[in-house]
Amino acid sequence: MENSNQKAYITSISAFLPNEPVDNNSMEEILGLATTKPSRARRVVLRNNGIKQRYYAIDPVTKEPNFTNAQLAANAIKGLEADNKDFSINQIESITASTTIPDQIMPNHGVMVHGLLKNPSCEVTSTSGVCLCGVTAMRNAYNGILAGQWKKAVACASETASFFLRGKNYEEETDARINDLEENPIIAFEKDFLRWMLSDGAGAVLIEPKPKDSGISFRIDWMEILSYADEVETCMYAGSEKQENGSIKGWSLFSPKEIAEKSVLVPKQDVKLLNDKMPYYFEKFLEHTMKKYSLTGEEIDWYLPHVSSFYFWDTMLGIFERQNFKVPKEKCYTNLGTKGNTGSASIYIMLEELYKTKDLEDGQKILLFIPESGRFSVGYVMLTVVKK
Repeated sequence: MENSNQKAYITSISAFLPNEPVDNNSMEEILGLATTKPSRARRVVLRNNGIKQRYYAIDPVTKEPNFTNAQLAANAIKGLEADNKDFSINQIESITASTTIPDQIMPNHGVMVHGLLKNPSCEVTSTSGVCLCGVTAMRNAYNGILAGQWKKAVACASETASFFLRGKNYEEETDARINDLEENPIIAFEKDFLRWMLSDGAGAVLIEPKPKDSGISFRIDWMEILSYADEVETCMYAGSEKQENGSIKGWSLFSPKEIAEKSVLVPKQDVKLLNDKMPYYFEKFLEHTMKKYSLTGEEIDWYLPHVSSFYFWDTMLGIFERQNFKVPKEKCYTNLGTKGNTGSASIYIMLEELYKTKDLEDGQKILLFIPESGRFSVGYVMLTVVKK
């Protein structure tokens, strides 16, 4: 438990998913071809990740974006009002907005969200990262409530990964490497892999020092976040290229021609490093947290893991067994198959669906698990259901 007499509660939660769901057969039609031929990797990646549908902030007819990243976040925050009749966005004292790739380099993502909401002046912060930045946003709002600085703090996470996964972003590289592509008709698997893994969406939470008067709130008991960047090189990256020695060369060190021809701006994944290291850090962080908080699987009523792919599901359960962390399979909840991997927004979208579809009881414990493979950071959030 955090060392504070003050408490913090999630009193409202909202999710926003753009447009209609996109099934597996429609993905490449909306995103476009990355080369002159359909992807060879798509069916293999989809078979392993288990995702059946996802959402894109792309008009299915024009194939052009019809929401910005900031608009997704603003819509999620507006949805908090519908969930909590005693709340108005005009009461917000703090907004912490997170995303992996914002609409612009500057100004920061959070102030763009605030500008769309047009709620009265408030403190605005942005957190960045990959999947875990949604939780670092939540952490900032949580800390402000515990410190007594705010009474109503909002945290949100949003992603528009699809903008960078469109085939047009690879055209210059395809033209520059046409001879290589005749022998190997997909761009480096590390790039093609993510085209079939990532999707768009947003989520938001309202955090207050007291639970709401009626209905369900979630008390935040503790949050634990660790980076393992001191131990391992970069695994997932964008706006950069990974060098042979494992270092990262940033976009500003490339010429405009090189940026286009190397598809420098698009997200990439070192798949071998992901497979080698992610299970290790799953287990290392679980062992650390069990020791620090005397955490046991038996006390968990719902376990919500943000896994990027069902490929890691059995790996996760195997780690539970080795660590004697006894969470039954039926208590492990995910909507990855139907909502897709929305990165930093995933844990918000998952918790919102659990809240709306399950008969939660007072006192139940919910553990959120959020790893990211950017440079291997991991987070847990322990919640207790408060029902009035």
